Amino acid sequence: MTSISQAPESGTLSTLARLLDKAERLVSSVAPPSLVQLVLRFALAVPFWKSGILKWDGFLHLSDTAVSLFTDEFMLHLPGGPYPFPAPAVMAFLSGCGEIIFPVLLVLGLGTRFAALGLLAMTLIVELTVPDGWPIHLTWAAMALAIIAGGPGRLSLDQLIRRRLGLAAP
Repeated sequence: MTSISQAPESGTLSTLARLLDKAERLVSSVAPPSLVQLVLRFALAVPFWKSGILKWDGFLHLSDTAVSLFTDEFMLHLPGGPYPFPAPAVMAFLSGCGEIIFPVLLVLGLGTRFAALGLLAMTLIVELTVPDGWPIHLTWAAMALAIIAGGPGRLSLDQLIRRRLGLAAP
């Protein structure tokens, strides 16, 4: 009986493994982790920013549409529901603030994991409000979780601050 290392095909398998390894290294060089983390931060920030901009008529002045959406349209789809939001003007204000502040923090890479956690919480609330939108909400949740798990990456203010303070990367 011949072992695999003694089999005539082992040279072919070894060559194939080396070729696959080279191909894999080439493909992975297209997407270095720091670039992937930056793109993830932007991709998650954009839809929330776009929604947040529509909620404001000026500095700290909510649009009438934003308040009426939380008053008349948006409902929490919980068991036995749907239920209206408590204090719709407050919810509209908090939502509008979160949809502006968290994306800016994400793009800058400042307090990145906390900003992603905030957008994950908002995504869960959006899912309870618009349950039919689960495919896109699942995508947002996956991006937020990836940012929370992987951090902001090297191209971020968080990383710059850590380097300046002499702190190790988490």
